Amino acid sequence: GSIAAPTAGLHFTGPLLEAIASKGVKIRELTLHVGVGTFRPVRTKMAEDHCMEREYFEISKAMIAEIREAKAARKRVIAVGTTTTRSLEGYFSGRFNNGSKIRSSPVSHPESAAQDTRGEEMMPSRFIAGTTDIFISPGYAFQVIDSLVTNFHLPRSTPLMLVSALAGREMILTAYNEAISNGYRFLSYGDAMLIL
Repeated sequence: GSIAAPTAGLHFTGPLLEAIASKGVKIRELTLHVGVGTFRPVRTKMAEDHCMEREYFEISKAMIAEIREAKAARKRVIAVGTTTTRSLEGYFSGRFNNGSKIRSSPVSHPESAAQDTRGEEMMPSRFIAGTTDIFISPGYAFQVIDSLVTNFHLPRSTPLMLVSALAGREMILTAYNEAISNGYRFLSYGDAMLIL
């Protein structure tokens, strides 16, 4: 099970979700089991030497197909939370374990995520379940995620490295300086930011 709620999603009330959907945004859910590794600071001298712990996820095949269609149509895929981001990127980059073996065949171009089925038509379930230990840090080439809603994270944390990989270090430093100057709340039950 999960050791914590995927807290970025706590910002979304029922009325807010309805308002977002009324603008034509498709809202989809997946199952996440947030692991303790999410909260561990990076203690290695070199960030790339840090080892992520595996986190469990379940994604519906319908959602996978919709993401492929969105990428093929060059539409934006927005994740809510860093665990969601790691789960989707782990799946589409081939960095996941579905119980039988660890996949390691990355998608070379974001557009190819639209065609790559990874054999899921052979699976009788409506869901893909697996674990991922993908570590996303600056220099990572995102496969599916274009934008992200996330909380403000601690220094030397893997979520902060992930948002820096998506937005760029300078943009994140600017956002964090503004957050501190304006008294934004950090961590799980704090304020959120939208990275476009």
